Amino acid sequence: MGFLSRLGDFITPGRALKGEAIRQARMVYDGASRSRRTQGWRSVSTDANTEVLGAASRLRDVARDMVRNVPLAARAKHLIAHNVVGTGIIPTIECDDEQLKGQLEDLLKQHFDTTACDAYGRHDLYGQQNVVMGTVPESGEALIRYRPRYASDGLPLPFQLQVMEPDYLDSSVNGPQANGNYAVQGIEFNPFGKIEAYHLFPEHPGSMATYSLQVSKPVPAEFIAHVFYTQRPGQARGISWFAPVILRMRDRADFADAHLMRQKIAACFVAFIKSSEGSGVKDEGKDYPVESFEPGMIERLNDDEEVTFGTPPKVDDYADYIKGQDREIAAGLGISYESFSGDLSNVNFSSGRMGWLVEQRNIDAWRNFMLLPQMMQPVGKWFLDAAAIKLGRSISAKVLWTPPRREMINPREEVAASRDAIRTGLSSRSNEQRKLGFDPADLDEEIAADNTRADDLGLIFDSDPRKVTSVGNPAPQQQPQN
Repeated sequence: MGFLSRLGDFITPGRALKGEAIRQARMVYDGASRSRRTQGWRSVSTDANTEVLGAASRLRDVARDMVRNVPLAARAKHLIAHNVVGTGIIPTIECDDEQLKGQLEDLLKQHFDTTACDAYGRHDLYGQQNVVMGTVPESGEALIRYRPRYASDGLPLPFQLQVMEPDYLDSSVNGPQANGNYAVQGIEFNPFGKIEAYHLFPEHPGSMATYSLQVSKPVPAEFIAHVFYTQRPGQARGISWFAPVILRMRDRADFADAHLMRQKIAACFVAFIKSSEGSGVKDEGKDYPVESFEPGMIERLNDDEEVTFGTPPKVDDYADYIKGQDREIAAGLGISYESFSGDLSNVNFSSGRMGWLVEQRNIDAWRNFMLLPQMMQPVGKWFLDAAAIKLGRSISAKVLWTPPRREMINPREEVAASRDAIRTGLSSRSNEQRKLGFDPADLDEEIAADNTRADDLGLIFDSDPRKVTSVGNPAPQQQPQN
């Protein structure tokens, strides 16, 4: 303890007792102690936004470079996007008015199943979902901007969606604002902590088309959907998911490159020629150049020369090191080692299923805690608002979102398990249908239509439980009740 600290303890004994209590508490937890073993730990008490401010831009630039140049980084990005979104999270309408429900479902298909909903005109809604879920792991966050359109534009609904990278947010806008609000890295909050606006640049700051200094402008929060995975309370901006594994991925790539280069250099020295004279000077002072090899032959060999073949160095632990790195990287990204690396050499059904279940929980969390509330629910609201304008009436309805179909590992056992869950009351048909990515209402309508068509044509299939039992016998006909 320093002199000033001891003097303060003498003047205020209570402070000394409190300081001693804190020091004693640190001795209880090894991780809180200050010793040689804990040197180098960056233990800071900053909030989430202070941490993100100094690192987000750099991390997303590095992550983008990795996705461009490191194969496994690109695989991880697409793996997360494809698992969370799949072929698309499908919207359905819940409404008591059947006529209105039919009109809304038609508008859903006309607007979201085509590129009419994309401000860039390239993707339908499901392609935009995929772009967002690819941007979030790489850049840490993504923005979806509501773009109102005129009726004269000829769109099914008068709005489009613009998916934007986080670079559009002006991170320099911070602190108190002239209107009494305060801003955190381009996001403006009112005094009660509600988001009021996003300060966006008109063009991407890194675009070649941007020749002059841009000035950001506030866009009302009701026109922006901000998607990022919240890791700390009060967090306003997202951080690249590659942050915990960036150095490991770089080290892994460098190790592989170094191993390859070492093997290339070693392969250049296939053999060495030794002369008994030891001078390397032959035939009246003439120096022989470095000899080269061709398949199956050697250029020269004098009587007084001896050939020694080189042995390229081996790295016996190369495969183990790579696997160890891949396991840690996959764990840091929240995906299984097998799906990340593509290595299924030591996987059986049980281990594969366990790995998939853990990954599936992360996928469900990313979908239910991030993508659905932050992107799909705002899109559903925008749709209903635009549909009310289109139809010229008030609308009392909800937009529900059905996740993509989950591929079965063992269909025979999993279908039987779903059937048993329904029969025992542990689940409903609708719930099991949604797990497979189907809209229950659409599926029931298809089944009813198939049954009606089969009955009209006098067709009986062994897949029809109304006519045939599970073992192929005719099903007992139920008598109509009086």
